[in-house]
Parts: sequence; structure tokens; C-alpha cells
Amino acid sequence: SESIFAYANSHGFVGGYASSRHSISCSVIAEDKGNMQRDYWYTSARDFKDMDSASYVGNIAGQRTIRRLGARTIQTGQYPVLFEAPLASGLISSLVSAISGGSLYRKSSFLLDSLGKKVASSILYVTEDPHIKKGGASSPFDSEGVATHARQLVESGVLQGYMLSSYSARKLGMQSTGNAGGSHNLIVQSTGQNFAELLQLMGTGLLVTEVLGHGLNMVTGDYSRGAAGFWVENGVIAYPVEEITIAGNMKDMLNQMIAIGTDAIKNSSKLTGSILIEQMTVATGDSID
Repeated sequence: SESIFAYANSHGFVGGYASSRHSISCSVIAEDKGNMQRDYWYTSARDFKDMDSASYVGNIAGQRTIRRLGARTIQTGQYPVLFEAPLASGLISSLVSAISGGSLYRKSSFLLDSLGKKVASSILYVTEDPHIKKGGASSPFDSEGVATHARQLVESGVLQGYMLSSYSARKLGMQSTGNAGGSHNLIVQSTGQNFAELLQLMGTGLLVTEVLGHGLNMVTGDYSRGAAGFWVENGVIAYPVEEITIAGNMKDMLNQMIAIGTDAIKNSSKLTGSILIEQMTVATGDSID
């Protein structure tokens, strides 16, 4: 698709820019002995030449689906949890929601009054760069016409800035950060491990490849979601698992990040590799109170 965004206001601002986006996705259903599983894969880019091929996307979707056949449950307990890269971006989205102006001035954030304070593990560095060429969320200005600029959001786990529109900035007595309409190209710095090395670092625990429902309380940070993935033993994937629930508190999860992989999905607007959390509660089905 191609589009042109144009904006003008009563303060004399007039501006616009063109953008494009291309995507291919594939969902696959597999069945074995009455057990059915589903998974998918996708590719997305500003430039069509940067896309993966349709055959590659279909092949990955098929592989991801077949490997889920024969899924079982696991024993309830406290385990390390590795969020696969496509899901790890959701953890970063939760952080963004907590430092967004609307959540802050309504006092509906688990990170109220956290500017300049440690909110995450010292391994976490998050940069916002709205001017990456072909970036998934690149923009010269936000949806109110405020110029965007590159900045450090989190440095060594310390929160360096909020995400504010003009309206939310006024409510908080601060200045707009050029984030009316959302964030622009978030880049999470890796700690250097590839995916196989993350599995080895985790040792025994849960690899999460799918989460279900919206289970985050933005006020308290309490997190609980249905999940599926793979049980890992001695750094090796042992078998697929399903019908489990993972739970914790987002503040604890941010502070218990122990590694971030090099396997970020290219062309994403939130570039992060898989994220390893030191410990979460994992339970069968919905048995977590």
C-alpha cells in the first residue's frame, strides 16, 4: 500500500510525507492423530525489495506449525521464560504504554513518577529513532506536526523520557516529545547472544511462542496470559507445550531481564531480539489465582 500523510494547523504548520508498506503473511493448520495446531509467519517492509519471498514465508509458517504437533502441558512452578522475538516486542509495547502521556496524566500506569529512576534491568537500553531510512515507523513529525527526533528512552535500565503529545504534555506540565500518534522506531540493544545461546543460557525453562488475550493491568503491572510454546531442557528444545498460563508483574519482569538476543525481526517498528526473563509463574491452564 502507498499513502500520503498531510497535516496543517492554525499555528501555521503545513507538512506532509509519502509512505509505503508491503506485507505477506501465511497461516497454516496441521493435524496429526486428531490433534490440530496452527501457526503463521510474515514479512513486512517499506520497500518491496526488502521483503522475504512468499515461498520462504510459507515454508517457515509450515515448519512452525508442524513442530507444535504433540503439544502437552507442564507442571506448575517458577521457571525462566524466554519470549521469542515477535512476542518480545509486546513486552516493549507494554513499557511504552506505561510511559505514554495518556496513561501518566490519568494515573493509570505502573510507572508513575519514574522519570530518571531505574525501571528495568541494567541490560536494557531502548532508543527511539524516527529518521531511520525505510524504518517501519519513521516520520519527520508526529500527528500534531511536532518535529520528531532521536533520543534514548531507557539507558542501563533508567527511564530517560516519556512519550508525550501536546495535550498530554500540557496536562503534565511538560513539553511534547513528538509522540502524538505513538512511538517511532524503537531499537532495543542486544546483549549479544543468538537464539541458540539464549536457550543454553536459560538451561531449563519455557520458550513462549504464542500468548493469548490481553492480561496486563496497567495500574498495578500485574501480568497473566494464556500461552503456548516449548519446554526446554539443558538448553535444548524438548517438546511443545500448550494450555498453560504465565504470570508475573511487569515491573518485576522488566527488572528480571537477563539477556536480549540478536534475532530481531527485520523491518519491525520495535526492533528487539528474544528476551529472557529470570523467573515467572507457569501454570497448567487457568489455575493461577
